[in-house]
Amino acid sequence: MPKYESTPEFEHGLAESVGILLVNLGTPEAPTTSAVRRFLKEFLSDPRVVEYPRLLWWLILNGIILTFRPSRSAAAYRKIWTDDGSPLMIHSKAIVAGIRQQLESRLTGTANVELAMSYGEPSINASIDRLIANGARRLLVLPMYPQYSGTTTASVYDAVARKLNRLRWIPETRFINQYHDELGYIASLAASIREAWKEHGRGTMLMFSFHGVPRSTLLSGDPYHCQCQKTARLVAEALELGDDEWVISFQSRVGREEWLRPYTDETIKSLGAKGISRLDVVCPGFSTDCLETLEEIAMQNAKFFTEAGGDRLHYIPALNARDDHVSFLTDLIEKHLGGWPWTTEASSRSRERALEVGAER
Repeated sequence: MPKYESTPEFEHGLAESVGILLVNLGTPEAPTTSAVRRFLKEFLSDPRVVEYPRLLWWLILNGIILTFRPSRSAAAYRKIWTDDGSPLMIHSKAIVAGIRQQLESRLTGTANVELAMSYGEPSINASIDRLIANGARRLLVLPMYPQYSGTTTASVYDAVARKLNRLRWIPETRFINQYHDELGYIASLAASIREAWKEHGRGTMLMFSFHGVPRSTLLSGDPYHCQCQKTARLVAEALELGDDEWVISFQSRVGREEWLRPYTDETIKSLGAKGISRLDVVCPGFSTDCLETLEEIAMQNAKFFTEAGGDRLHYIPALNARDDHVSFLTDLIEKHLGGWPWTTEASSRSRERALEVGAER
C-alpha cells in the first residue's frame, strides 16, 4: 500500500491560503565545473528536454556530454556571474518579491508566493511544501516561459504532478500554460525596446531571438514555434515596424539534429556580411536574463556580427523585474485566481467552526 506524505505540522482548522508557485528553469549553484556538471546532469536527464531512447541517451550524456561540456559551460557562466550570484536567480527572486508586494495590496485573502526551479534549488518539491505548510489549499502554478513548449512548460507540469501525486491532501490546482500573446506582455516588451532605442539609439534591424528546440517537436504538434512567431509579430506591430525592419531566429542549438530555423548565429553572420551596421537583438522567450542572453547573445554573437562585417550588436535586456513586467504577471495571476472562493473572512469562519467541533488550536 503506498504511503502518502502528510501535510507538514497539519492542524485541523488551519487558516487557508492560496499558494502561488512561479517556476523558472534553474541555474548552477556556482560557476564551477562540478556545480555545472550537477546542474546539467539533472537538466539533461529530463525526458521532456531530450526525447532520445533512455538507454542511448544515458550513454551519450554520461559518457560524452558530462565529460566535456561542464568545463566549457562553467567558463561561460563565469563571464556573467555577479557578486550576488547567477543573474537568472537574482532577477527571478526580484520578480517574486515584486509580485508578493503587489498582491498584498490587491487581494483580500491570504496568498503566499514561492519561487522554484525545475532544476537545482529551490526545488519544486520544497517550494510546494512551504506553500502547504502555510495553509495553501489552492495552488496556482506559473511557469516563467511566455511561449509553451513541451521541453519547458510541460516539464514543470510533470514535476508538479509528481509532487502532488505523493500528497495525502492534494490542493486544488490551476496551471498557466502560456502568455505569449497577452496584451500586457506585448506592451511590456514594446516599451522595453522603445526605452532601449531612446537611450542607445536605434539599429537598422531588430532581431527577435528565441531559444531553439528540435524541429521534430514542431512536427509532433508542439505549439512553441507558432507562439514565438505570434509574439514577434505582435511586438513588431506594436512598434509599427515594416516587414524589412525585423527578423525572427532561434538560438542555442546543440547536436546534429535539425532545429527550428533560421538559426540565430547564422542569421547574425549573414546580416553582418550584408552590411547591416547596427543590429538590435531582443530575446522575448526569456523572462529573465541568463547565460543564453548575456553570454551567448550579448558576447558570443556580438563578436560573430562584427567579425562578419557589422559595426555593433546591441542586446536589449530581458524584462526581468521591470515594473510593467511585474505588474503584468500580477495581473495574470489575479485573473487566473478568479472564481476561487477565498477571503480572509471566509477562512477565519472555517477555522472557528473546526475549533467548535473539537479541532485543537
